[in-house]
Amino acid sequence: MHKYFVNHCTIELTIQPDGPILIKSGKEGADPTKPDMEFVEAYHADGRTIYLPGSSLKGAIRAHSERIVRTIGSDKRDANNFDKIWANDPLNDKYDYLKDKSSAEIYKLSSFTDKIFGNTSIASRIRIEDAYPSNDKPLRLEERNGVAIDRVFGSVAVGPFNYQVCTDGEFHTKIHLKNFTLPQLGLIGLVLRDLNDGWFGLGFAKSRGLGTVNINYKKAIVQYPGCELQDKKIYPFKGGEPWNHTMLLGAGEFIDDVSDYGLIKCDRQDTPVAASKMEFGFGVQLIWQEGTVTDLFERAVRSWKDLLLASSTK
Repeated sequence: MHKYFVNHCTIELTIQPDGPILIKSGKEGADPTKPDMEFVEAYHADGRTIYLPGSSLKGAIRAHSERIVRTIGSDKRDANNFDKIWANDPLNDKYDYLKDKSSAEIYKLSSFTDKIFGNTSIASRIRIEDAYPSNDKPLRLEERNGVAIDRVFGSVAVGPFNYQVCTDGEFHTKIHLKNFTLPQLGLIGLVLRDLNDGWFGLGFAKSRGLGTVNINYKKAIVQYPGCELQDKKIYPFKGGEPWNHTMLLGAGEFIDDVSDYGLIKCDRQDTPVAASKMEFGFGVQLIWQEGTVTDLFERAVRSWKDLLLASSTK
């Protein structure tokens, strides 16, 4: 799938703490005036600042994605349906069945979540940028104290210790998804919905009340770099039947050998958004502005639901 570039989705969003959050630094400094547990920092814009690493965001999103698909699917391979698996078993899966396979076979045999986030044989299809503070809303940092309780005796096992938290502010980031199917985009939408609803959190001490956040969508752009826009129709440059200019298209619509990759050929949803030309007049894009981004996810989730229903009948 990486030898093609058929579609691309960029989701711009902000993350606001809904209470204290802490993404811990991997090492403790020697400055005695600083807390025992510091927020991870980096140089950005005008100086040093705390931030939310893209790797931390991606790890939390992947973990919850796997929870969702395991709820409705399986992480055990069936000999009678070997290429249909929703999430792999990270403790026991050695990916031996992917060795000496073609790129199409690797993609087809990989689990649903591995096709998005990657595994030892296939690269990730999703990229999440580091989330840096926005100048529109100043950060509020606090220091808090804590202890670790011995579960046997009920006394203090470790501590007291202090840690740094962020209780207010706004972090801006982007999520990029390339060569995606609509069910894959729908799953990412469900994960972001659950993150906003507080079903899971980010960073340190999530079971103790830290890590809940609010998600605000700024913009979403879906682009088809191998297409052109003519007379309210989307035409692929390599030829073939055109689509309506309001159509949201998944990867299966662009690839001829869909069966080799295990993709669905009819991977489309109609939208209220009209396509426009990309920069330099080459390629086609659909843009969901602030306040309408959830419409994109709602339509992608329809395809995700259709995939689930189709799988359950087999």
